[in-house]
Amino acid sequence: MSSEDRIIDIEMKLSHQEHLVDELNRTVYRQQQKIDELEMLLGALAKRFKELASDSQDRAPANERPPHY
Repeated sequence: MSSEDRIIDIEMKLSHQEHLVDELNRTVYRQQQKIDELEMLLGALAKRFKELASDSQDRAPANERPPHY
């Protein structure tokens, strides 16, 4: 294999690696966007759950008989 062939082979491999790194960067970016979105939704759900839990505690009398009595 000549020097020129080796250089061409190295350049092709480098080009392929650059493309792969760019593709991986885009994938990581999209995943981070999705993680951020899911964290925001989880926070909103946790807040709503706490609100519903506190609302149900405020409404239920402490000394009420259960319905099966």
